[in-house]
Amino acid sequence: MIIVVALVGIAVVAFSGGGGGGSTSSLPPGTKVFVEANHQHVQTPVTYDHTPPAGGAHNAVWLNCGIYSRPVPNENAVHSLEHGTVWITYRPDLPAADVSQLQQFVQGHYDGNELYLVLSPYPGLPSPVVATAWGAQIRLSGPGDPRMASFVAHFIGGGQGGEKGSPCTGGIGKPA
Repeated sequence: MIIVVALVGIAVVAFSGGGGGGSTSSLPPGTKVFVEANHQHVQTPVTYDHTPPAGGAHNAVWLNCGIYSRPVPNENAVHSLEHGTVWITYRPDLPAADVSQLQQFVQGHYDGNELYLVLSPYPGLPSPVVATAWGAQIRLSGPGDPRMASFVAHFIGGGQGGEKGSPCTGGIGKPA
């Protein structure tokens, strides 16, 4: 019974957006919302059902938030999503000016405390830029797509992954 109640609660959070906005009606157009009920910690690679992953089983150690110039491990990034991080990924062949614009966007959200954003290249993306939160994802045309800011505002630091307020530092990875 407890497991059923917990899964229903997770589904409600996932479908409601769980972040700052509180309802799917406040999500930017094109946002896909998924039920991601598996919060299991694993030590092995995971095959995910979304690119990049939007939740599911993950490593016990989270990825430190920040800007990365190389792809990061899915399993650690997913743990960061559980903490309320938004993971912004881009195609590795994105023009340098566009990557710089994404970096400036991320740097503009640092308030001296927790950043709750990860930026990294990601081979094989379905669009030039993808923003992902636990249980939600949006495909973007590029760094100037206005929906990115709305998506981030809705989900950043939110409780959609079930661990709102958990750290975004003290894990693995050395952001730039």
